[in-house]
Amino acid sequence: MRGAVMHAPGDVRVEERQDPEIVAPTDAIIRLPATCICGSDLWPYRGVEAIDGPSPVGHEYVGVVEEVGSEVKTIKPGQFVIGSFFASDNTCEICQAGYQSSCIHREPIGTLGAQAERLRVPLADGTLVATPGTPSDDLIPSLLAASDVLGTGWFGAAAAEAGPGKTVAVVGDGAVGLLAVLAAKQLGAERIIAMSRHEPRQRLAREFGATDIVTERGDEGVAKIKELTGGLGAHSVIEAVGTQESMMQAIRSTRPGGHVGFVGVSHGVELPGLELFFSHVHLHGGPAPVRQYLPEFIDLIWNRRIDPGKVFDLELPLEQAAEGYRAMDERRAIKVLLRP
Repeated sequence: MRGAVMHAPGDVRVEERQDPEIVAPTDAIIRLPATCICGSDLWPYRGVEAIDGPSPVGHEYVGVVEEVGSEVKTIKPGQFVIGSFFASDNTCEICQAGYQSSCIHREPIGTLGAQAERLRVPLADGTLVATPGTPSDDLIPSLLAASDVLGTGWFGAAAAEAGPGKTVAVVGDGAVGLLAVLAAKQLGAERIIAMSRHEPRQRLAREFGATDIVTERGDEGVAKIKELTGGLGAHSVIEAVGTQESMMQAIRSTRPGGHVGFVGVSHGVELPGLELFFSHVHLHGGPAPVRQYLPEFIDLIWNRRIDPGKVFDLELPLEQAAEGYRAMDERRAIKVLLRP
């Protein structure tokens, strides 16, 4: 099969890869009608994360089940399914508490490489959720978004306790930040402040429910949030970048007693203990337990109540994955959809 392989920073190639096979009796093999590039894929692409030789890439996926292992009971060939970027059994104590991305048996999908024509999904019964039927082609981008960026933005909003009567600020205007705006709106937030300098992303943020746009960053961005909130700061702040500046901007934009949901993959982030101590800010985040939300997401998307697929503003054939990476790295695209 054809699949994307990252050989070195800035070097992504689409080449022949071995067809996936059933390895464990709990596996499933799915055919991918669409896949995509994630903002977190840019960390190794930019050389911030080390690459250990040529590596398959991609961790977001939807598809049609082609084959299942002998112990798979609930997932069947022919079903259209969605899964998370971590495979999970969905039965262990941690999963049952709603943190499937920390399942005691979790397996990362990224090492298996979902930017390809087909994919092996471990722990299929716990990981995959079937849609009510075969979706129309126009629903596939939104269902694909549910595999990661919608779930990550939603977890950020939930961790920040976005809800009725709350002012929510979102730090980061990538796909996760934009879908955190959508999630905050769905959770009933009264006011949603999107922090963005890019006009196309500002437009989409407003479409998803943002009431205010702040273009300033760092200390100036914090000052603007304080100005908009009577000097207090937002009740809920979602950090969707993963840098030192974005984390401190999020914490300092939050009022005492408020909540920060951090879902940007942290790189080089160090928190000043004394400032954190006196801030009275709650911090909660990490890799989103997407599996927890998938049944709700499928219902919302299937019934066309939300359209998270709008974050895909560039569609390319899988063979042009390298151009997709360049477009996202250069911020010419919010998120790239790849069609195998």
